[in-house]
Amino acid sequence: MRRLVSFFEIPVHDFNRAIRFYEQVLDVQLEIMEGETEKMAFFPKEKGECPGAISWTADGSFRPSGDGVLISLSCDNMEQALDTVTARGGRILFPKTRIQAEGRGYFSLFMDSEGNKLGLYSYK
Repeated sequence: MRRLVSFFEIPVHDFNRAIRFYEQVLDVQLEIMEGETEKMAFFPKEKGECPGAISWTADGSFRPSGDGVLISLSCDNMEQALDTVTARGGRILFPKTRIQAEGRGYFSLFMDSEGNKLGLYSYK
């Protein structure tokens, strides 16, 4: 089956704060690319392809929002990730909840340090 999501970009106000936020919440290392008017920090590759990045623009045209498309990110330990969300300046919007379909794991919603609403998925 083909992957339906090609790439995602999460807009940020404070590039360095957002890098620390996502690296610590997801326990990953982001690859940073800085240009004159745009900065991106890429999430680790999955099956040889980068799934997405956090993005900052000098003119502020790419703004964080809690009202846009909902992206859910995978994590190994949801309790630890949610604790880190709040410790790094985010906010829990919907706590860890079991998905009713058998074997689908758990989900939660949070507001990141930049004001974006995102989800977390975990099998534990």
